[in-house]
Amino acid sequence: MDLDQKRTELGERDAPVEDELTEAFETIVSEGAQRLHRSWREVLSTGFAGGLEVGTGVLAMFAVYHETQNHLLAGIAFSIGFIALLLARSELFTEGFLVPVTAVVAGRAGVGQLGKLWGGTLVANLVGGWLFMWLVVTAFPRLRATAVESATHFADAPLDRQAVCLALLAGSSLTLMTRMQHGTTSDPAKVVAAVAGAFLLAGLQMFHSILDSLVIFAGIHAGGPLGYGDWLAWFWYTALLNMAGGLLVVTVLRLLRSKQLIQRERAEADAGR
Repeated sequence: MDLDQKRTELGERDAPVEDELTEAFETIVSEGAQRLHRSWREVLSTGFAGGLEVGTGVLAMFAVYHETQNHLLAGIAFSIGFIALLLARSELFTEGFLVPVTAVVAGRAGVGQLGKLWGGTLVANLVGGWLFMWLVVTAFPRLRATAVESATHFADAPLDRQAVCLALLAGSSLTLMTRMQHGTTSDPAKVVAAVAGAFLLAGLQMFHSILDSLVIFAGIHAGGPLGYGDWLAWFWYTALLNMAGGLLVVTVLRLLRSKQLIQRERAEADAGR
């Protein structure tokens, strides 16, 4: 009896991997397929809401940093944004690496649908976040100096080895957060994962294409010495490196771990066509 047969015999399911991994994989594939089959209206509205909800986290982060001058405490406050995303079932561009990609690899959707989800969600996140940051800066004038200080930290950063590593770590950290949330059915555990992800991203000032774009937008709205050209010069490489971190560091390893489940899922999908 080989190892796969032994594992199948010991588990409650007939899959050649651990029961917990099988359950998580099935949940990821099912959710990913549903997300990838959304209409343009659903993609854009969900992404727009995601931008607004992440903006609530940025507002909390600004408020706490304004009072404490402590990035770690501000990072914990930012978790409001990730908790809102989790409970409101909205969409963030950088959450779209593990779950939809797994569904595509498993044969439950196409690459074109993945591009639609990524592109539509990215644009909608930015538009929603831009609008929300205008509201924040207008409603809370006392936070304008904090917004400008935070924005220049990212917009003035040179493209060097440190920036590359910060963007890669941001992509892998958020994808790991997604993986943790899909590894449990406990809502409190999912909230803990959201707080942990926020602490790493915002508390350590990693380079995150959506979160920090909203920070830069706030700095622009507040009249800081930066513009949309500065944002774009920072954004293009950050977004690409976030994708690399999420896909290469976390998603590929998870796909390799689930190779046999993917093969079985693709065979079932092919048989159903």
